Parts: sequence; structure tokens; C-alpha cells
Amino acid sequence: MNKIMQENIEDLCKPALWRAVVAEFFGTLFLVLFGCGAIDNNGINNSIVQIALAFGLIYGSMVWCFNHVSGGHFNPAVSVAAVVCRRASVVRGLLYIIAQLVGGIAGAGILRGLSADASYTVGVTAVRGTLTEAQGFGVELLISFVLVFVVLASTDDKRCDLSGSAPLTIGLAIVAGTLFAYNYTMASMNPARTFGPALVQNNWANHWVYWVGPIIGGLVAALVYEYVFAAGASFSRTRKFVPTTDNEGDAVLEMEKIEEEKKDEEPATAESEVKAE
Repeated sequence: MNKIMQENIEDLCKPALWRAVVAEFFGTLFLVLFGCGAIDNNGINNSIVQIALAFGLIYGSMVWCFNHVSGGHFNPAVSVAAVVCRRASVVRGLLYIIAQLVGGIAGAGILRGLSADASYTVGVTAVRGTLTEAQGFGVELLISFVLVFVVLASTDDKRCDLSGSAPLTIGLAIVAGTLFAYNYTMASMNPARTFGPALVQNNWANHWVYWVGPIIGGLVAALVYEYVFAAGASFSRTRKFVPTTDNEGDAVLEMEKIEEEKKDEEPATAESEVKAE
């Protein structure tokens, strides 16, 4: 616990953290501005394909611009998943989420100022048709699971088979989720994308769906990918996730050291056997 606190304090003191927070703000601002702007489109109804492409392309573009600065989250569900996978500290995750929410508000506010008619929705999300809130929650959970899973898989530093574009892959996951779920829940997948327009328009219908669904979907995706499908996933890595007492933690570390020593000894043993023959 003390080690985790120390890591958070050290991260908080890094100038690069605040640069990353600003990047998250601007990335989310443009995501909401361009994506939600495609929904109202100055009173001209766009097709779902156009809306999906707008969200996917702007998300991928922002990841390309800011990935080296902040990791290109622009989504509280992704930031929570990064904290769970220990790709980001707790304090970094919290600051990212705050920046994303403020960026979402700013993007929706700018879009509202650019709208010619006060009746425009500015991209406010809602569970559509006869769908219940529980069903909407399920839809948001599933599409957010896929998005976060793709983000984690595309940015896994330990994979040696990645030769494509991570921003493009992530953007395509947004496009796929929107094409599938727009007529169900308007395919938010992102609490910040929903929060900004909801605050600007003061419309909070079904709002919990767009927080609980993506966050839980992201958490499940983080656990499944990091401890089952990630490059180098193992039982010992899973044990690290489970809270333990100090003695149990020391025992796990000791077991890992023994396993590593055995792996190092195996090639040496094989070489000696070959020489003996």
C-alpha cells in the first residue's frame, strides 16, 4: 500500500502529468464537438454511417495526436481500465477523468454556441424506442467492453505481432459500436461524451446507463484482457491483482523469483548435456 501511495505522489509531481491532463481535455473536447456535431449537423439529419464515421475518425485522429503525451484515453471507461491494469496510477486516472469531463462540457458548449436553433440536442444521449433502461445498460456494457478490449490489445507493449495502426484500429471499434448500437442507446461508450451534452442541455434522462454500463464494461474488459489474453499473461500476474497481506505478497514474489531462476538454469543445463554427449 505504501508503495502505491509513493508511486501516486511521484506521478503527481511530474510536469509531464499536467501536460497529459491538458491533452485529455483537448482530445475529449474535439471528440464531443465533431462527433456530436455530426448528429444535429445544423438541422440536417445525418445517416448512422456518417455519425459512426465522425466519431470513429475524430477519436482515432485524437489518439494519433496525443498518444505519446497521455496515452489517448478521452474516455473515463478507458482511464479506469488503465488504472486496473496498472498502466496508469490512481491519481493520473482521476485527473484524466476530470479533464475528460471538463473537455466534454467545453465541446458541448462550443457546439451549442455554433447551433443555429436552440431546439438542437447537441448530441444528448437517450435510450431509444421501447428499449428499457436495463436493456440500454446491457448494450452500453457490451460495446464499451469491445472498445476497451481493443484499446488494451492495440496498445500492449509486450505484443510483437502488432504492425498496423493502433489509432485506426481503435477508431474502427468506435465505428463498429456506433453502427450496431446507435438505434439502441446512441452508442455512447463514453461517460464524458454523454455528460457534456447532458449538462449543457440540462437533460439527464437515462443518464446512469451511460456511466454504469461503460465503466463496468471497461472493468470487465481490463480484467479479461490483462489476466487472460495479454501477452505474458500468467497465474502469477493474476495473483498480483488479488489483494494480499504483506506476508502473502512476499511469498508470491519469492515464488516468482524461484520460477525465474529455474528458467535461467534450464538453458545452462541443456548446454552442459549437449557438451557431455
